[in-house]
Amino acid sequence: MSLIHPTAIIEEDVRIGRGTAIWDNVHIRCGASLGEECIVGEKTYIASGVQVGNRVKINALVYICAGVTIEDGVMISAGTLFTNDRFPRAASTDLKRLRPSEPDENTLPTVVRSGATIGAGCTIACGIEIGRFAMVGMGSVVTKAIPEFHLVLGHPARPAGFVCRCGHVLLRFEDARLQEDGHSVCSSCGLAYALSAGAVTELSAPA
Repeated sequence: MSLIHPTAIIEEDVRIGRGTAIWDNVHIRCGASLGEECIVGEKTYIASGVQVGNRVKINALVYICAGVTIEDGVMISAGTLFTNDRFPRAASTDLKRLRPSEPDENTLPTVVRSGATIGAGCTIACGIEIGRFAMVGMGSVVTKAIPEFHLVLGHPARPAGFVCRCGHVLLRFEDARLQEDGHSVCSSCGLAYALSAGAVTELSAPA
């Protein structure tokens, strides 16, 4: 069974998977879908049509707008804000009528791939992909796609290193610049990787 706090607002045609917990004052709009064993923290907003996979943690005060897809095992920390419109305006050009809030041709999709982590207080631009097991440092403003297993930091977010599946840093670019292909074994969990200047290849699978 799922757990839904009595103050949560769940609109029609929302799918909530088994074992998912929805906490106080969450608002989930029509047509959204959440998989199994997810956690949605208090005062989070999930827009119409958003797709969330299994075992996803969404902390408090997160805003997830239309056009966002979140795959399995993603962590979205408190205060994260997604966007979906590169040309946002409240009204028509003559300012005599409001623009509709429904998705249109200017609504650009964003995908957060499996295992990725987005730190607290981040802003995520629209029309990008955050790769598998990537990690976005807290307070970052993400304006470009992030390759898998990459650590990004800053405003705007820039590549800072490579991370393991378990979240520990494999290599920081400021510490050692890769001159040629190399290998790294995570000091925390023991998983092995091949590292090159722009990519990570897994050499061992988790047990």
